[in-house]
Amino acid sequence: MLSTNTEFALAPRLAEAIANPLFPALDNQLRIGRHISADELEAHSLLQEYYPELEAFYQRYQVELVRAPEGFYYLRPRTNSDISTSILSELEMLVGKVLCYLYLSPDRLVNEGVFSLLDLQEEVLNLANETALLRMVNQRAGGSDLDRRKLQERLKSAIRRLKRIGMVTSVGSQDKFRITEAVFRFAADVRTDEDPRALQLRMIQNGEAVESESTELALTDPLDGEQAEQERE
Repeated sequence: MLSTNTEFALAPRLAEAIANPLFPALDNQLRIGRHISADELEAHSLLQEYYPELEAFYQRYQVELVRAPEGFYYLRPRTNSDISTSILSELEMLVGKVLCYLYLSPDRLVNEGVFSLLDLQEEVLNLANETALLRMVNQRAGGSDLDRRKLQERLKSAIRRLKRIGMVTSVGSQDKFRITEAVFRFAADVRTDEDPRALQLRMIQNGEAVESESTELALTDPLDGEQAEQERE
């Protein structure tokens, strides 16, 4: 027999939030690791209006509904989370750091903040050590053309995953995108009095971009088979 303990009856405002027709899609997006920024006006407004109630709601699943200082929302799992999780790969972390660097750059004002995959590839290769990059893809990489092609494919895969979780949004053709403020999740460790872009650059160049947030960037984002296989290679 099902329990009918009314001690856990929904509070009126939480019931309002869950009854909202936008909630099922929003809940699904949060659970697959998406970051909800102000660009997604309706979903963002719902989170803003009912944040205290939804924060308590997700605590029951051992995940935290985070409202970042920049205004975007996401679910951060705990070690005993009831929702499946995954962790970004080393290369995905680095790409996220570079995207954050680009977001802070004057170049974002050019062409209304639209970047291409080629822009990203050039910036990654310009900012990071190529040998270290190749070893993120293959520990035995020797710098061959095949290794470089594989790196390019992994960069494409990384941007696709970051797009799926709301860090970037597509613009026109598939290889162009606009960076959202959600990339500031990769800057959580550089919120100091120092110029954030300069500090971000130093971390990338010193190879520190993938260390300090490895736990912070666990995602409510179960990998599919193809992604899991790429992670293992």
